[in-house]
Amino acid sequence: MCVWRKFDVWRARPSDARLCAHMATILLAGDDPALLEGLVQSLVALGHNPSVAFSLAEAREAAARGNAPLMAVIDRGFVDATGTEVLGVPLAPGGTLVLYRTPGSSAGALLPPLQRAVLADLTLPLERNRLVALVQHVEERARATGRTPRHTPRETRRA
Repeated sequence: MCVWRKFDVWRARPSDARLCAHMATILLAGDDPALLEGLVQSLVALGHNPSVAFSLAEAREAAARGNAPLMAVIDRGFVDATGTEVLGVPLAPGGTLVLYRTPGSSAGALLPPLQRAVLADLTLPLERNRLVALVQHVEERARATGRTPRHTPRETRRA
């Protein structure tokens, strides 16, 4: 089975690659490759920079070694009894955590500390549009509060 970890090759236009540095970095963690690939294609089409992990340990490692994601979208099946494992995924300043489940899965109540840390609990792929709206909202919020790096156009930089 061949699964891509970074999805830069799907960008159709050269201008999209320049915009990628300005768009949100999203970490998708789950064990359903088909669902994750569909989400990645949707996010890349909007210019975001998604990456995929197939376990919670891999998600923590990927977030710690590279750029911390602005949003981590994690399968609810990865949540342990205490929820502390999911809270261990490092996020960028202004970042947030989103949990998801598939339509046929059962979902119990989340513990209060995890409830406070999670922005949304989605049923994917049914609520894919809601996920896209949340990504855009979190990205705009991070920019408005100054929690993203400033990108100065090349022609306005001082030499």
